[in-house]
Amino acid sequence: MSISRREMLLAGAAALGSALVVPTAGAAPSRPGLPGADYTPVVTPNGASLPWRIVDGVKVFHLVAEEVWHEFAPGLSATCWGYNGRVHGPTIEAVEGDRIRIYVTNRLPAATSVHWHGVLLPNGMDGVAGLNQRAIAPGETFMYEYDVRQHGTFMYHSHHDEMVQMGMGLMGMMVFHPRRLAPRVDRDYVLLLSQWRVDVGTSRPDPNEMIDFNILTLNARSFPGTDALLARRGEKVRIRIGNLSAMHHHPIHFHGHFLTVTATDGGPIPASAQFPETTVLVPVGTTRDVEFVADNPGDWALHCHMTHHVMNQMGHGLPNLIGANVDGLNQAVRPLLPGYMTMGDTGMADHGEHLEHGHMPAPANSIAMRGAPGPFGYVAMGGMFTLVKIREELPPDGADPGWYDHPAGTVAAPADEAAMRRDGVEV
Repeated sequence: MSISRREMLLAGAAALGSALVVPTAGAAPSRPGLPGADYTPVVTPNGASLPWRIVDGVKVFHLVAEEVWHEFAPGLSATCWGYNGRVHGPTIEAVEGDRIRIYVTNRLPAATSVHWHGVLLPNGMDGVAGLNQRAIAPGETFMYEYDVRQHGTFMYHSHHDEMVQMGMGLMGMMVFHPRRLAPRVDRDYVLLLSQWRVDVGTSRPDPNEMIDFNILTLNARSFPGTDALLARRGEKVRIRIGNLSAMHHHPIHFHGHFLTVTATDGGPIPASAQFPETTVLVPVGTTRDVEFVADNPGDWALHCHMTHHVMNQMGHGLPNLIGANVDGLNQAVRPLLPGYMTMGDTGMADHGEHLEHGHMPAPANSIAMRGAPGPFGYVAMGGMFTLVKIREELPPDGADPGWYDHPAGTVAAPADEAAMRRDGVEV
């Protein structure tokens, strides 16, 4: 984000111990944190950070709740509810000790509020409509203001008619950076996990769903619509993961490396209590900070390990056809349903390929249950799945480097018959 000349002068004066930055009444004197000076801004794949300005020593933000036409992946979009033209809302960043002021304008057809999930603040700023404040009526703007008393990874979301409003997308992430100097990572990513029900052919999420969610997302995107996370070899990477799904916890699994959980939304975990693992469980309503050293080049999968959470628009009312003899069924049904194709007798991995190559028509506003073309064939994954791309060097403009170029002899391939005989393998 660009910083105005006035903000830079304020920052410089504060750094010299000047009293030019005057906090509002009741605010603890502090220098508002500036990117590059106090912290390295986080990266929200498929998203953005919320712009801010400094007014009399207070960091000021503006959230606008509104309807948003949102793309989950190419071919699947819906009318959702979000903030500032985004689903999910932009990431809010501040520094421990900052005084922050957040204006919330409601352009929705219903009343709303915003709860700052996990944040320590005055009771009247907690955002539970009816309990801590009056709901924000359509057309109104409310102001929240408080001192940032902690550092870590947090979330924000509607706390009025939550089933509907969160189910429509009203949520986002918050990152409060530490005031004191702390070991920095080379890359700092933010991921928000959520789940939706978008029936094939429809154009709005169904917030009444309680069990059969069919769209699982990272930052409101499903694979193959998810941006890859990039790193150079040897860099230290942090991924901040929040889960505001309606009903499900998510075991997030990372290939080729181990993760260390360094913090929860309750605060940092002492180094003596940290331990390595390759799958971190992120329960509903929590955040987890994980770190790893990107020391293994390649295109590595990062995904939820619940198998139905790496699929798109999968229905639960389908008959089990595994092992069934479906010979002749297509021909028998096509006079009634032109273009009919029986699937599932050997699994669902080919569903995306059939759509990709035009072997069967796709319903309006829908995507393949699984995946996208990859460097070795079709990637039979979808939903809460993305890639971490680690390279010796990355494009200077930060663009996706494309598929990994494997060194000779490092890719699994059909076995050589002579080698099989040598090793006593009989098939």
